[in-house]
Amino acid sequence: MVFPLLLPGAAVGCGAEVPVPPDARGFVYQLQGYQDGGLDALAAAPFRYAVIDLARDGGDGYFSAEEVGALKKSGKRVLAYFEIGSIESFRPDYAAIRDDRADLLLNEWPSWPGEHFVRYWDQRWWELGVRPRVDRALAAGFDGVYLDTPLAYEEIDLALVPGIGREELGRRMVELIARISAHGKRTDADFLVYPQNSPELLHHHGYLEAVDGIGVEELFFRATDEPCAADYCAQNLAETRKLRAAGKTVLAVDYAVRPENVERACRAYREEGFEGYVSVRELDRISAPCR
Repeated sequence: MVFPLLLPGAAVGCGAEVPVPPDARGFVYQLQGYQDGGLDALAAAPFRYAVIDLARDGGDGYFSAEEVGALKKSGKRVLAYFEIGSIESFRPDYAAIRDDRADLLLNEWPSWPGEHFVRYWDQRWWELGVRPRVDRALAAGFDGVYLDTPLAYEEIDLALVPGIGREELGRRMVELIARISAHGKRTDADFLVYPQNSPELLHHHGYLEAVDGIGVEELFFRATDEPCAADYCAQNLAETRKLRAAGKTVLAVDYAVRPENVERACRAYREEGFEGYVSVRELDRISAPCR
C-alpha cells in the first residue's frame, strides 16, 4: 500500500554500474521518496534484490527501461511492485474503473482509506488492472513482479459476493497469481513472481509452481517496534518456513527502528535463511542492510 503523498528519501550517493559487492545481502524495499526522483541511490545500496513501484510518483510517472536497466547493472534483481487484490484511489487507472466498471470495486480497506478490494477473478480486472501492469513491467525490463494484496481473499466482505466463501476466494487468488506467472514467463522464461503475504495459499493447487518466492511483512516486528506475538504471527512463520523448505526465496520485511529490534530481526533472518530488510512502514527511504 503506497501513500499518495511522497516523502523525502534517504541520501545515499550515486552508484557505479558494477556487480553488487560480495557482502551484499537481503533486499531493499522502497515505494516512494526516491532521491531526486530516480534510482541512483538504490543502485549504490548493497542489496541483492530491490523492490520498487512501477512509478516514481505512485501515479503515471513510470520508471523507464533505461532506469531499470541501470539499477539491474548494479547487480540487483529488480521487482516491480503493484497490487492485484485491490486498487488505490490515487492510481491512474482508478478513475476509469470507478466511472465505468464500478461493480469491480468492493469494500474499502479500513486500514488504508481510499483503497478498495476488487473482484480480482473478473476478466475485466485482468484486462484493466493486472495485465497492463505485468506488460509494463516486462517492457521496462524488470526481473519480475512483487504482487501485493493477495490477502484480499481474507478481507473481502462476503456479503458483497454471495455464494463465494473464503476457500473459494483463496483458490481464485491462486488462479490469478498463476495466470500472472504464465503470462510473464511466456515473454521471459526467467520472469520472477513474488506474492506478498498470505503464505498459507501454498496449500492451494498450483501456487508453488507459479511462484519463485514470497515477500512477507511483520514476521517478527509489527509497525513499529512491536514484537509480533499474536497467534497469526507464528502461523505465518510456520507457513513461510514451508515455502523456504520448498526452495522458494523469502523476502522478509519488518518495521522497527530501535537498534536492538533491528538486530533481533536481522538475526532471525540469518537463522531462517531469509533475505531480510528492516525499515519503516512508509517505505520512503533506504534503510541500512542487515550486518
